[in-house]
Amino acid sequence: MYNSNNSFNNYTKDQYESVSISRSYVASVFSWMFAALAITAGFAYYFSTSETFLNLMFSTSAGIVSMSPFGWVIMFAPLGFVLLMSFGYNRLSGTALTFLFIIYSVIMGMSLSFIFLVYSLGSIYVTFAITAGTFGFMALLGYTTKIDLTKFGSIMLMGLIGIIIACLVNFFLRSAMMDYVISVIGVLVFTGLTAYDVQKIKRIGAGIELGSESARKMAIMGALTLYLDFINLFLFLLRLFGSRR
Repeated sequence: MYNSNNSFNNYTKDQYESVSISRSYVASVFSWMFAALAITAGFAYYFSTSETFLNLMFSTSAGIVSMSPFGWVIMFAPLGFVLLMSFGYNRLSGTALTFLFIIYSVIMGMSLSFIFLVYSLGSIYVTFAITAGTFGFMALLGYTTKIDLTKFGSIMLMGLIGIIIACLVNFFLRSAMMDYVISVIGVLVFTGLTAYDVQKIKRIGAGIELGSESARKMAIMGALTLYLDFINLFLFLLRLFGSRR
């Protein structure tokens, strides 16, 4: 005879297991993200105090300080790592992706060391705290909301493409007003992307097999996504509110 109670119990048990797996996966993603942020912050501060490294990063000619060839390599190297991890995802092992993510966070620290030379230490700390609070609130919103953020995320991704194009144009125009507008839009876009990406990661976690190679690789890529959301939000806020030395 059909037992509706047993069916209900099995259903709720499956639901509970799915939620538990999703939470474990999300926790793993955030753990890797926090670890990468800590590595980046530590190395950024360390390299900002290294005279040898700074002499390699910058060159002085006729009293004008400019980026050296080595400095440009360091600045663009993180982009190469992101592309390598993204396009090499299917061919790379979980161990290889993890290693690349750690090295990437170190190089990001090297490339971000300049902020300690441009902005006051106090404003960096305050901006970081604001970023952490904003990121945490939007992450919680993305995790708990019942609203499907897929369409919203698509709009934010379109905004991201617009920001990239605008940054390339302003690289040549060097307009202070355009830079301000880009920073404001950047804050809005990465604030929205945080909620969207957390919801996406939560959904991925609901259908993943914990402990598998695929789960490990996806956790690293999820951590990379949230890491980029946090770093970009921080940098745009710093451009808006940071006090220059």
